[in-house]
Amino acid sequence: MNPQPLKIRLSWQDPVTGELREPLLNIPVALGREFAQMPAEIKGLRVSRIVLNTLGISRFHALIDLEANGLVVIDQNTVNGTLVNGQRQARSLLANGDILQIADYQITVSLATIPPPAVSPIPATINFNPDTDLPESLIVTPPVSSGQSFPPNFFQQPQVNIQDLYATGNAVDEVDYTAIGAGLGSFIWVDLLRICGVKSHQIVALGLEEKPYARYQRLCLNSQIPPHERLRSNSDSCPDNIWGWPSYALREAWHDLIKGKVGDSLGYLWQVFAEPSFAETYTPRSQNVFDSIDREAERIGWDKIFRNGSVRAIRQTTDGRYAIAYSRRRSSTAPPDRAFLISKFIHLATGYPAIQFLPDLQAYRQQTKDFKSVVNAYEDHHHVYEFLENNGGTVLIRGRGIVASRIIQRLYEAREQNKLISILHLMRSPKPQGNKFGFAQRQVENHFEFQPFNWPKACWGGDLKEMLEKANSQERKELLQQWGGTTTADRKDWKRIINQGLKEGWYQITFGTVEKVEPDAHNRTVTYIQEQGLKGQIRLEADFIIDATGLDAQVIASPLLNDLVTQYKLPLLDNGRLAVTNDFEIGEMRNQRGKIYAIGAITLGNSYAAVDSFLGLQYAALCAVDSLAAAKAPELHKLNPITSLIQWLKWAVNQSP
Repeated sequence: MNPQPLKIRLSWQDPVTGELREPLLNIPVALGREFAQMPAEIKGLRVSRIVLNTLGISRFHALIDLEANGLVVIDQNTVNGTLVNGQRQARSLLANGDILQIADYQITVSLATIPPPAVSPIPATINFNPDTDLPESLIVTPPVSSGQSFPPNFFQQPQVNIQDLYATGNAVDEVDYTAIGAGLGSFIWVDLLRICGVKSHQIVALGLEEKPYARYQRLCLNSQIPPHERLRSNSDSCPDNIWGWPSYALREAWHDLIKGKVGDSLGYLWQVFAEPSFAETYTPRSQNVFDSIDREAERIGWDKIFRNGSVRAIRQTTDGRYAIAYSRRRSSTAPPDRAFLISKFIHLATGYPAIQFLPDLQAYRQQTKDFKSVVNAYEDHHHVYEFLENNGGTVLIRGRGIVASRIIQRLYEAREQNKLISILHLMRSPKPQGNKFGFAQRQVENHFEFQPFNWPKACWGGDLKEMLEKANSQERKELLQQWGGTTTADRKDWKRIINQGLKEGWYQITFGTVEKVEPDAHNRTVTYIQEQGLKGQIRLEADFIIDATGLDAQVIASPLLNDLVTQYKLPLLDNGRLAVTNDFEIGEMRNQRGKIYAIGAITLGNSYAAVDSFLGLQYAALCAVDSLAAAKAPELHKLNPITSLIQWLKWAVNQSP
């Protein structure tokens, strides 16, 4: 029998997106900043080329190859060098668990001779159920087919005939505008269409939940942001109001003023006036945001536009439009039926395709069937806090972004009920200093990197936005690397909690690479790590582990988007997101006069940075609608100063557009 080829797994957390990457690669492996500058072949073997996006990395930075004495990493005479376990090396043997540091990347090397897998690989994500939109925590067996395929076989072709759709006997409707997702991104686009003159009967929003904020609200609640707590959003980022005035701060100030809370009212206005230099940045309460969306949804007739449906596939039609195959559920008791929608213009706002979940934690749950002790921050895990408040215990947190900060605050509140609660915070590596761009540098305290929002404010509409629009693809990667990353909000109460916990000893930070997670004899979790800079293995014991590493926005995680990319060979960016034009159109999907637009996290890496924000969704909707107006889309009239004022007055008095 021929020996299995040696493969390596490189594991790192992307410093731009926070996503965990763990590719399994054939030897040799090249690491560098530019794909084309790395060798395609070495000694007749095809090279696995890995692009790492930062200025600190050379075009061809390092090579991992197999030599007679073992696996070696060879630095390519770079300026910044390659570190192996903290020591700069021109050439070094590699052992299992060694850590390569190349600029901002901490890459763990795992060696294995990998036979063909006998079972399906453990997924590194938690998907959203296509029929319920709920996180699919359990590994679900696919439903048994009814024998009738859907979409039908002719959907295997890139273009379908309208007559073929009607010939299936399934319901077929025709409209001009279709929003796929029916979440916040869809709502904002539909709202703008209505304001620009499109009637509700010409718009369909396909999704699984009638409230456009339903998934977002659920993720907020699961990640411990209750209705009275504040989101990480700006005062004038108003999904219900494209004009941004009155802002959330002004509305909250007025609400408190009429209740006699003069001090609180003036405090909100001072925050907006003085932020961020002299006051903490104002952010709205989550319930205020949801209430305002409810009001606007009623005003524009969202209930007539929304249609319950799970989209299975999208195809171009031979007459220049698009066919959408979807299953729909008319009631909670009736089985779903199948239908088609034909549309001229499609807006893809499907949100994050999946929840990121660390593979070692997924492996633990699959092996132990224990879905209570190891949880994801975006799953419903209120049982953790109930148990701790009654019994005390230890929680291990993975991840150090905005969600981790909120989980720590919730655990701090639980400690008010039970002082026997302690927190272990496991981080892959220290964070001695924050990202720097020009003369600006983000503050770091206790290895948390702070930034008021997920991007600098100038990314929304200032000089950084203009800079990104003018940049080429390589420059965009470098700019996003410097502006973004895993940060948390600069809030005094969070900093106070961390400092108090460190001082009193109930909060501890540990750095290291996880080797495995398993239960002990008392069914507590034990995490074995290789602590940074030390030899040997250490144990971290905890009653619960909470994964707060974030969400997954790679297109391949969505069956719908992956099908679209595969069928039409759509280009993806290096980060796995959709490539779109500056007006957010998927140019390769244009069908005569038909257009498809995509917005949100699935487009990060193009000409706009803050795509995953309320204001970013509004900006993308404005760009798309301006593009449609230029194409003379039906019933759509671009706003001018007069019509905009009229529409704002209608908004102010809550009159239908």
